Amino acid sequence: MTRKSLIAAAAMALTLPGLASAHTKLVSSTPAANATIAKPTKMTLTFSETFLAPLSGADLTMTGMPGMANHDPMPIKGFKTAVDGKTMTLTFPRALPAGTYDLKWHVVGADQHKMEGGYSFTVK
Repeated sequence: MTRKSLIAAAAMALTLPGLASAHTKLVSSTPAANATIAKPTKMTLTFSETFLAPLSGADLTMTGMPGMANHDPMPIKGFKTAVDGKTMTLTFPRALPAGTYDLKWHVVGADQHKMEGGYSFTVK
């Protein structure tokens, strides 16, 4: 092997671990984690990379309601999910009522790795 080939092989070996560890991450959201907001009709999640829309999505659960002690978690259904590049938008048929919510998201990146995460927020 020539010196030039060895340098090229070494450079390639150094970049591969970086490529393998690069996964899609949530970089911003509206509402933000732990935010208290007025009744939203949509949410946006922006990720670090484009992802495979058919294999990605989100689940929203109402975990508490004002004036109701021992409120059982209630999954929120009927929202539409749209993907545009790196952004996932959840659109609700009507504004979310006052309460606390947990959002769980999952995306499958172009590298086929499934990443997931979540956060909570409050609607006043």
